[in-house]
Amino acid sequence: MAMLSDRQLEAVRSRFRIFQRKIYLNSCSQGALSDAVEQAVVENLASWHEQGSPWELWIEKYEAARNLFARFIGAEADEVAVVPSASAAVNALASALDFTTRNKVLLGDFEFPTMGHIWLAQEKRGARVEFLIAEKDRLPSRMYAVRLDDRTAIVPLTHVCFMNGFRSDVRTIADLAHKSGALVLLDDYQDCGTRPVNVKTLGVDFYVSGTLKYLLGSAGLAFLYVRRELIESLIPTISGWFAQRNPFAFDVRHLDLSPTARRFESGTPPIPSIYPSAAGIELLTEIGLENVEAQVRRLTQAMMAGARELGIRVKTPPDSVGPLVVLQSRDVLTILAKLSEKGIVASGRHDGLRIAFHIYNSLDDVRAVLDVLEGNLPLMVGEGTAV
Repeated sequence: MAMLSDRQLEAVRSRFRIFQRKIYLNSCSQGALSDAVEQAVVENLASWHEQGSPWELWIEKYEAARNLFARFIGAEADEVAVVPSASAAVNALASALDFTTRNKVLLGDFEFPTMGHIWLAQEKRGARVEFLIAEKDRLPSRMYAVRLDDRTAIVPLTHVCFMNGFRSDVRTIADLAHKSGALVLLDDYQDCGTRPVNVKTLGVDFYVSGTLKYLLGSAGLAFLYVRRELIESLIPTISGWFAQRNPFAFDVRHLDLSPTARRFESGTPPIPSIYPSAAGIELLTEIGLENVEAQVRRLTQAMMAGARELGIRVKTPPDSVGPLVVLQSRDVLTILAKLSEKGIVASGRHDGLRIAFHIYNSLDDVRAVLDVLEGNLPLMVGEGTAV
């Protein structure tokens, strides 16, 4: 597998100013700010200062971002909607489904809460949400197999769980769902940007990701992929002028949805988020996703091996390739404070200390975390400890 040299990795790291004073390991919440992304914010402000309302330019940027993301995931531009958040994307999609014949939504324990909230809200429209209960931090594909049936409408599926780093077997679950006639929505927010991805190879019908985490952009922007063959059969009831065939027709009396995935958009594009987020994707493309994947894998394996040597319980599966490693803690807030004292930025969810790796992290970062953990073992749960 391709891997950048230490000198090349240091050159990448130098583009993120935070590493001058912190060890940043919280990309699962927000990507670090690069010079390229910062410059894109300045560029947006300059266009606003100098031209006042250059909407022709801004619409060009909006369409360029659509094309950029489509290439990034192996899709066509007309299969991608540009939206302000993953929640907005999934709400628009959910509003387009008919739950008359197929009403079951099969949802795992490991989804991000917004996914549960959105589909539970559809119960007023006839949906029936069923949850799969995880077994020891795992949700194997066989659990989906026994619950899929001819009433299943859609399977929302997270690629990487935000709580423990578990990675779903997407292709297998997608194949099982399709055999039952169900659709599959992949939430890739916790992985997109850390390795090459191709939605056609994954075999999913819908794919959503936002830009503020591993895509190294800002909050306020997400993308929704809709498989071309499905687009015109889906009529979202969440809509707006940018969902129309011609937003600038200014026709208040007619709903004329775009024949492309743009029908899942609604209002004015989030231009201030498009500039930096496009720059983040361009930077990752320049670095090379294969290089990102190799470095993330290297760091993940080193972190888990080091934690096991210290006797700490690792919630993430041992064969994980990253980017998220979760260690079980007795007191997450206190261990986060101990890390912060050493300039290390991480995060916690429930009883899990989350360490998130990206291309800008190094083995020195891993060693720094392990040193803090070794000095605070009573705050961690030991392997084999009854809980």
